[in-house]
Amino acid sequence: MKVRPDRGSNVTVSTGLPMDQCAVCTVSGVNDTQTSCHSSLSLVPEKEVTLLFKCSQPLDQAYTVIVTRTIECTKDTCSPTTVEIQPSILTEFARTFTWEFKAPEKTAVSVNILGDGLMETSQPCTNGFQFSVATSKANSKDQTRYCRGGSVTRLDLLNEAVMSLQVNPKAQVESVLFQVSAGPLKGRTMVITIDSSTTVVVSRDPVEPACDVCSVDGPTPNCSPTEKTLTNVEKLSLEFSCQNPQDMYRVKIRKKIECTTSSCTPSAGEADPNLFKDFNRSLIWHISVPEKTVLSLDFPDNGLKEISGAENCQDGYQYSVSTTKSDRNIRTNRYCKSGTVSDLDFLGATAVTVEVPRGGDLTAFGVRAAPRGGRTMSVTPDPNTIVIISRVTSVPDCSVCVNAPPNQKCNSKSLKITDPRSTLVEFTCPRPQDIFSVEINRQIDCTATSCSGNIVQAESTLFPDFNRTFTWDLKVVSTRTFQLDFPETGMQQIPKEKTCPNEHTYSVITYLRTGPGVIGTFCKGGPVTTILARYKGRVSLLVPANRKLDPVDFKLDVGPETSMLAIVKVNLPRGLSDTDFFIANYPDDFPDNQQMQWDFTVPVMHNYTMRFREQTAPVCLHNAVEVAYQKEDKKVTKLTLTDRQPEHQQGNFSMVLKNCETNKTHQGLTLKYTVSVMRSGHPVLCTVDLTKWQGVSLQIQKVVSDPFCEMSINSKVSEKINVSAGTKASLSFLDCRNEEVQLTASEVIGCQNVASCSMTLLTVPQLDSCLPMSLSSFTWHFSVPEDITVDLMSPTGSFQQSLPGQECNQDVSLNVAEEDGVSLGDFCFNGIIQKVQVHTNVSVTATARDFSKTSGPFLNASFSQHITETIIYTVSPMEASPNLLATPSWPQGMRPLTTVSWIVSLPSQYQAEIQFVNVSQPKCGEYHTDISVKMLGSGEEMISRREDEQMVDKLVVPQSFYLNMSNCLPDEGQFGVVTKVVLQKTFIPLPMILGILGAILLLLIVLGVVCFIRRKKKQKMSKESMFISKGDIFRPSDRHFIKTQSDNDSHIYTSVDETMVYSHLLVDSGYTDGMQDLNRGIQVDSYQTFTGPTKLPAVDETNAEPEMDQYRMFLDPSDTFIPSRPRTPIERQDSLGFQDSRMVDNELYTFKSTGEINTIQLSSFNLEPQPPITEESL
Repeated sequence: MKVRPDRGSNVTVSTGLPMDQCAVCTVSGVNDTQTSCHSSLSLVPEKEVTLLFKCSQPLDQAYTVIVTRTIECTKDTCSPTTVEIQPSILTEFARTFTWEFKAPEKTAVSVNILGDGLMETSQPCTNGFQFSVATSKANSKDQTRYCRGGSVTRLDLLNEAVMSLQVNPKAQVESVLFQVSAGPLKGRTMVITIDSSTTVVVSRDPVEPACDVCSVDGPTPNCSPTEKTLTNVEKLSLEFSCQNPQDMYRVKIRKKIECTTSSCTPSAGEADPNLFKDFNRSLIWHISVPEKTVLSLDFPDNGLKEISGAENCQDGYQYSVSTTKSDRNIRTNRYCKSGTVSDLDFLGATAVTVEVPRGGDLTAFGVRAAPRGGRTMSVTPDPNTIVIISRVTSVPDCSVCVNAPPNQKCNSKSLKITDPRSTLVEFTCPRPQDIFSVEINRQIDCTATSCSGNIVQAESTLFPDFNRTFTWDLKVVSTRTFQLDFPETGMQQIPKEKTCPNEHTYSVITYLRTGPGVIGTFCKGGPVTTILARYKGRVSLLVPANRKLDPVDFKLDVGPETSMLAIVKVNLPRGLSDTDFFIANYPDDFPDNQQMQWDFTVPVMHNYTMRFREQTAPVCLHNAVEVAYQKEDKKVTKLTLTDRQPEHQQGNFSMVLKNCETNKTHQGLTLKYTVSVMRSGHPVLCTVDLTKWQGVSLQIQKVVSDPFCEMSINSKVSEKINVSAGTKASLSFLDCRNEEVQLTASEVIGCQNVASCSMTLLTVPQLDSCLPMSLSSFTWHFSVPEDITVDLMSPTGSFQQSLPGQECNQDVSLNVAEEDGVSLGDFCFNGIIQKVQVHTNVSVTATARDFSKTSGPFLNASFSQHITETIIYTVSPMEASPNLLATPSWPQGMRPLTTVSWIVSLPSQYQAEIQFVNVSQPKCGEYHTDISVKMLGSGEEMISRREDEQMVDKLVVPQSFYLNMSNCLPDEGQFGVVTKVVLQKTFIPLPMILGILGAILLLLIVLGVVCFIRRKKKQKMSKESMFISKGDIFRPSDRHFIKTQSDNDSHIYTSVDETMVYSHLLVDSGYTDGMQDLNRGIQVDSYQTFTGPTKLPAVDETNAEPEMDQYRMFLDPSDTFIPSRPRTPIERQDSLGFQDSRMVDNELYTFKSTGEINTIQLSSFNLEPQPPITEESL
């Protein structure tokens, strides 16, 4: 396209996609043969250029256009004054029109909006026009957005302000949007009053645009560019040099509250609510209290909620309370509104800070003072639990007491509670949690095979605002170990002096004869899965005050015998990692003559390297320090601390560290080491060639979120690989296990019309053998016009729908779904369904346990003419068991306004019992649902029920039938039906059997007479001609009449031979009994003597062939009786061109056998192959 920017407009066209996907190009040269492509292109004003857009994505989503203009202003005018835009430029893309304003200092630029005004918003505009204003280009993130349809008709801006308009693709923009004018900057003046107990500081960030603040308290204003402090002023005039100082300045309001031991003045934290209300304010109350006085703060309205340092309050109101403790340390707590905290008690000087958002109202809080008192609580330990309260600071004075006077016992250092009954505990200070910590201990005694209880108790509600240590003392027999198994998240070892990020820090200790040995300090989440230690030990969990207890659910068991101090089992992570480990007691000395073992599980296709980071070697009196490595079923390798440790090794291994007897006067054994793991696997390469198969594509995606599995296509790493049909691709898989990725394939089968489309066998092509994963599923997508039906048939002859009580348990399953993915059902081979016809684009997905073990086609697909139903099933029920039929998408309901039909063919001498075992009816908004049953060849329905009618429980159908269902447009609910069809044997009554035998005897007599007459006739037979006039012909097997019996010629013969007068003897013959089903519905009458036509046409004996317009081999379909769908086709045995070989060559043309119909061709014309029976023919 050709583009010519207006004068003064800087136009930039860009795309955020890579160059290989999208680019914008300029076209030049003779005959536009030269192109230059870029990701971003700036156009020259007033210069026409031809642009070419190359992109695989939709153009309106891939490109952005930015049109920038600069508006220059003096102190009293701007150029241009009327801002026009170029509305026709690149309208196919999203455009951003930007205006940058340049003005002298202390000059205001007024933008008058033409047309509908603006309204401020935080949401995208629905009409596709989004205005935004920023104070400067550098501050574009802090911008104000507007939409049309408001009351704002004027915007006052300063120098370097930026205004923009974002327009959706193809939106029509007015050429003139606003007018611009300039004038002296008029600031804002306020009149304020501040009492003597209040100090106000007005300040701003110096990097913001210039805005002076001046106090006018005399002939000369007292001005400051960034800050002004005010106190004890009466109606002071405060002037700002900018129009919106509230956008630049913050206000701090400081007040003082003084308390005695019994009261505070003032008694509430409050301030002038209108003082700088439209500014962001910080109100600070400094509250002083004497010693041994408790300060209480009351927040009556909705209370407060404590938050952590990283959290913010959503409504902008934030409370901070800072208390100076006796050791001069300051403790700060932060709160938001709407919580459960309504009263706060503090000791010492306190500062309360409230952050109030712009325009917000301040809620006062109460301030009370009282002599310092104590705190009382009721404690009920769990059974077999000991509670130990210990002092952790020396000041201030505080004791812990149990029971009530006069039996009260107090201790200033510690207290132990062992009674599981409720115990009254009193502290003589109001905040004992700052002075005491609590240990909650449980002792678990294990036998040789089991333990007496779970190691992890439920969350404890004891002392939630104290620092708590939960300890479990473990004991097994001296020859065994206690075993701690951690959950899948594992544990991470950390240095002893560190704490865990979630503030839940674990320690494991074992008790030796020489004293306790700290096996390690651990946090939740790491490679350590199991720890075993000898005889006695302790597990401790340290949780700080006010932290909800969230323990790791590890298990305790009795382990095997061992000579090790401890055994630590580690599952090293996949990918690149460095994991630190510490020997027992680190950084203190490792126990003498002890050894510790680590069992490492290394991921497959990974290398590990051991690195000793920090170590000290002891002075050994006996033996030596030794490090032993052993891989699975391999020789032990013994090294010293200074030897080179294993590098770039593979496989699981164990490391044992053995100490000597050391000289205690020297540094002992310490060691910190790192196990580094890196991937060693080579990528699996595979070149996929899909040019061998038409319409076949591949999809590979991760089914497990594994960051170490890396897939790439054509050297580009991707989380999902799609190899398009008819292409080749180079694939690479690094550290991807087969269970982590899923391979699916699909094929598109298209058909434009029935004549050009042949039957298709749904087979799975042999994919490239280099693919490391097996095929999960294969999907065939049918793409056909609306007037074509897809017919699906099983290569085994039939298939079965998977339903409750009729499940598919085969290796292969088939899912048939509509174009939008809605499933019609799951199927497998060998069932009662002969054919499925779908009037829509469908997909068939085959799923198999192993496609390599499957052979042959999965389905036969053909195409036929349009059907009115959504789906038609052709069904042949089985005799052995009940047959279930379900509506499409079961157990979900049918789609609105869709229909389904079953053509159910019953075997001879069987009838069907229909049971509607599961019917779900909706509440219809339009139309009605319908369930109807109609016998084949009959226009009358046996039943028809709507959703508002009572459904029958059972229905017996004597012959083959249609089962039709249709859905309405539901308001609520869904339409779904499961139908059970049970075959029942029919029996012929004895009188009927005797009648048939009599008819056969009579027929034999008639045949004898006929044979005698036929011999007599042959002696005098002569050539006869028969004339067939225009119109209908009568065939014995034809059931199609275009007239009623009263006005057609079905009972009149053109010629009657005298020998045929015996034909009436056939009326009661067995032949007619055997053909009663075939003749059902055919009009019959008694024979009439032929009197000849009223006017016979002349017959030319020389021309044996009739005229083409007078002789028709088949009836025109428009002249036949067409029953309701489905219809029965005319087969070859019904055609005039064929004769049944069973018929005897006599006048009656009786049958010499009762076997299957066997047609022979009477004409020499080469007929086309008999087409299959389609739904249209039914």
